[in-house]
Amino acid sequence: MGLLDLLISLFTGGSKVQCPSCGVRGARKSADGTIHCPNASCPYFDSRLGARSTLQRGGTTVPTRGDFRPTRPISIRYRNFQGQERTFTADADATVRKRNHLVARVTPTGRKIVLSRDRIQNVSEVDNALPHRVDLGQPWPNPRERQVLSYHKKHGTSSPLYERIRAKYPNW
Repeated sequence: MGLLDLLISLFTGGSKVQCPSCGVRGARKSADGTIHCPNASCPYFDSRLGARSTLQRGGTTVPTRGDFRPTRPISIRYRNFQGQERTFTADADATVRKRNHLVARVTPTGRKIVLSRDRIQNVSEVDNALPHRVDLGQPWPNPRERQVLSYHKKHGTSSPLYERIRAKYPNW
């Protein structure tokens, strides 16, 4: 127990414990043995403790608050490294493929997460919903073309070579 926890327990008349019902860390056990939990969906909820923004269960953090609403939602079924099945609702317009991963803003918080494509259960549905940089059947730009595209996009400049490459790959 840290010094701050000790001082809080002395002034509030209770000690910090893990809630036996919902598993949230930060619940208080009063001197008479009653549990006061900060989780609003718990039967031991006590509004005086204030609502927490996350639930902590078994070492994982599950977001419970947020107001992010995707403009074009897609559902991503994902199996994490522990074998747990999760379903994320992400914004298809804000989801980007980075090599073998997807970077997506998910509900309800709007935070960006990185998902391995190997662990996505509905990868074909997700790939079809994402915006394509290259038309189907068209080859990807070679390394030199990608370098020119990235440079001019980063610096906001243009050149005749960039314009020719951009004509081949308008969605890049």
